[in-house]
Amino acid sequence: MSTPLHFRDDVRAALAGGQPVVALESTIITHGMPHPANRDTARAVEAAVREAGAVPATIAVLDGRVTVGLDDEQLERLAVATEVMKLSRADLGVAVARGISGSTTVAATMIVAKLAGIAVFATGGIGGVHRGAELTMDVSADLQELGRTAVTVVSAGAKAILDVPRTLEVLETLGVPVVAVGQDALPAFWSRDSGLHAPLRMDSPEEIVEFLGARERLGLDGGVLVAQPVPEADEIRKVEMDVFIERALADADEQGVRGKAVTPWLLSRIVELSDGRSLATNRALILNNAAFAGRLAVAHASVRGQETLRNRSPL
Repeated sequence: MSTPLHFRDDVRAALAGGQPVVALESTIITHGMPHPANRDTARAVEAAVREAGAVPATIAVLDGRVTVGLDDEQLERLAVATEVMKLSRADLGVAVARGISGSTTVAATMIVAKLAGIAVFATGGIGGVHRGAELTMDVSADLQELGRTAVTVVSAGAKAILDVPRTLEVLETLGVPVVAVGQDALPAFWSRDSGLHAPLRMDSPEEIVEFLGARERLGLDGGVLVAQPVPEADEIRKVEMDVFIERALADADEQGVRGKAVTPWLLSRIVELSDGRSLATNRALILNNAAFAGRLAVAHASVRGQETLRNRSPL
């Protein structure tokens, strides 16, 4: 059975030639930021990947076509669209079957990236265990996807609106390595320090690639979460963010916001409460993640290329 993927020409050429490619999600365009900040940020993220030496591939479903690498027109179309489906594992197939459009979450982007042969994916923050999940059972499908799909996800940690300690516990249960970059503390999206110790620390793309190679040789499946802290100059410290988050959570509960609407609603409310500072930090951290993911993809492709040459050598 052929895979129903449609590639932008440069993405197809890069994958065919073993060149570095970075997958990018599209919910940041449809559910993460208002227009035109969503469009401008998406373009800046792609530029950051290119500057690092890799090819960006923003993923979405357009009229039922799973598209790997949006062009400018397609990106603009998503940026101004309303009522776009937010696609995860459960409903990705529905969008394809019914010929409708949708943006991909972390989970759906991982699925498509794996199908496309893309090893590295950059996002802002992953989903996780929602606060109060002991009553609501509201746990993001992102965690299960990290446990089953072999893609390396570069993020700024779990979104800080979540129950971060429980999210970390679930990742450990699922056997997902969580690697903090350049520090011992686990970052928490807008803040560099969540107050939790990261399970693993690595300081360079090359060190992470060596780790990924060891996992592959051992036959270990599933993904890896790389937690890259937001740059210090752009950070909003946890003690300050906690005030905004608690107020936003109370407002969401009062207004009865539930299900998939919770995360985008909370992020939007926090933008209001922080006078736009959280949006600026959100943009800074996704650009930082994209640049690091680009360097990681370059290092990964280089190792792959060397392995291919060795395998072809008659010696």
